[in-house]
Amino acid sequence: MRCFIGIDLGSTTTKAVVIDENQNVIGRGITNSRSNYDTAAKIAQQEALVNARFFLFRQALSSSGALNGALEDFLAQLERDFRLEQFLVQLSDLETTCQRNAEGSRFGDAGKAVSSALTEVLKRLRAEAPALFAPGAKRKSDFFRDIAGSRYLAIGEQVAKEAGMRYDMLVNVFDRSIIEVENRVYGDAISANLLAALDRTFLAMPETASRGDAVRAPIKSVLDTALEETYTVGTGYGRARLPFSKEHIRSEILCHGLGAHMMHAGTATVLDIGGQDTKAIQVDKHGIVESFQMNDRCAAGCGRYLGYIADEMNMGLHELGPLAMKATKTVRINSTCTVFAGAELRDRLSLGDKREDIMAGLHRAIILRAMSILARSGGIRNEFTFTGGVAKNEAAVKALKDLVRENYGELTLNINPESIYTGALGGATFAWRAVVEEGKTAEART
Repeated sequence: MRCFIGIDLGSTTTKAVVIDENQNVIGRGITNSRSNYDTAAKIAQQEALVNARFFLFRQALSSSGALNGALEDFLAQLERDFRLEQFLVQLSDLETTCQRNAEGSRFGDAGKAVSSALTEVLKRLRAEAPALFAPGAKRKSDFFRDIAGSRYLAIGEQVAKEAGMRYDMLVNVFDRSIIEVENRVYGDAISANLLAALDRTFLAMPETASRGDAVRAPIKSVLDTALEETYTVGTGYGRARLPFSKEHIRSEILCHGLGAHMMHAGTATVLDIGGQDTKAIQVDKHGIVESFQMNDRCAAGCGRYLGYIADEMNMGLHELGPLAMKATKTVRINSTCTVFAGAELRDRLSLGDKREDIMAGLHRAIILRAMSILARSGGIRNEFTFTGGVAKNEAAVKALKDLVRENYGELTLNINPESIYTGALGGATFAWRAVVEEGKTAEART
């Protein structure tokens, strides 16, 4: 099966999209960009191809009728079990790596105690792993480093206290080891993990076990189907680090413009607020860029700015939008400079302003900055598509809707739930065009 892949290597996250020969999106993958861009690109692509397998599972199982009305519940359970299997493989790697980094004279006489404590920490972490992937489980992140890190540190503190040893020694070992583990690609284990996950799913849903062969056959057929990586196009903040030849690289502007067009065919204006920059793009009816503007030298008004504010408020980034939505008024924020925002935030708090009102003002200030970039690109035309990670922030969306209405009247505003993949979708579409419309062949990686 021929597949066309787009990879958007952003400053914060790396995204990948897989489309088929009919330009249907069959897979999406995302990972944190980390310091190793090559690995981030490989993992995002691997995640997208796994997601494509689940898309094909749904098609095959639906056609077979093997699960009748239990299809969606079965696939949801299978994906949770697969993520658990992946997590356990990485946990095993983490334990091996931690033990290796704890060997020798690094900790002197405490070395054996550290090794013993590590065994206990990973044992407890492994025991609680199924609960992390149970139905309804809430995780602030799906990235291994975040999930394993938060639980390792919590359990490690408890184990260190019980053992009467210094907690910082366990922290030191983790910090040295997690970088190695998160920068490894576990592609060879995917099929085995899927089959192991299938066994777990049958145990969790015994009513499906009686149809085992009827379910296994379509899944095995999908696993036996080769997903041919026909052509890949890379884009994004770190595109220069992607291991592709130059003809496989496209600018962020071109990919976001085309990606927004593929999501919403009527798109004329695109606003993308990502982790590192803000892009305002005007496209024609074919998704071809006509003009654009961007702030490429300052992180003010981008995801990094919001991350800085979240740190100042001792909150999670995902908590800022909901807090701002509770505001009863909007506090005027004079500076969107990341350097000075913290000082103004503290000043506002000292004057007695409510946190939610300050947050509403900060979101409005971010969007005001974006509006000025949009104006320089040619204004806002109907239809207007908002993309990027900040498009998931409900307070930013509200501020944008209010300001667009105030300045341009009623326009169609598109916000796709998968908007974070816009650039990668544009890249995948360029890959499809390269082969199907231009007749180019195969990969040309460096």
